[in-house]
Amino acid sequence: MAGGVAGDTLEEAGRTARAVGRTLRRKLPEILLGLAIVTTVLVALGFAGAVLDDVSISRNEAVATAEVLEGSTAARTLIRFPTPNGELRVPERGVYYPRGLTPGTTVEVEYDRTEPDLVRVAGRTAFSGLLPSLGLAAAGWVVFGGASWGVRRRRQASGSSRQASRSSSQTHQP
Repeated sequence: MAGGVAGDTLEEAGRTARAVGRTLRRKLPEILLGLAIVTTVLVALGFAGAVLDDVSISRNEAVATAEVLEGSTAARTLIRFPTPNGELRVPERGVYYPRGLTPGTTVEVEYDRTEPDLVRVAGRTAFSGLLPSLGLAAAGWVVFGGASWGVRRRRQASGSSRQASRSSSQTHQP
């Protein structure tokens, strides 16, 4: 009896998976456009967050000379700098706008006195990262928007060829 229940369950799971697959195929252009929109929104939110961090730093700005540390990655560049009270800070998230920094060098940084882990390279702002951010959003539209357009065109072409073959087979009937 257990084999029958398991078999019924597997059969139902298969029907459900096929139905989900049909729905996904039918909605694929909309899903791809949704991914392009999500990419754009995430880029906009990231830029807005960077602007807010810049405003916070500018509101309570302090300047220090920082050392770029070993162990930096593409995701974050580690620095160490002293605060006026003599405390050495190594922000966990690294420094904002680190382009061109190499370990062992020093760089002027600006940080928020009330939250010293908010630190950026002096003279750089969120607008320093605007072009790469716009590039990421554009790449999302090229990839996801282009794929959506391609799927729609392919469907229209196959739909019109099916219609043409149906109409030609109807005209040849005796």
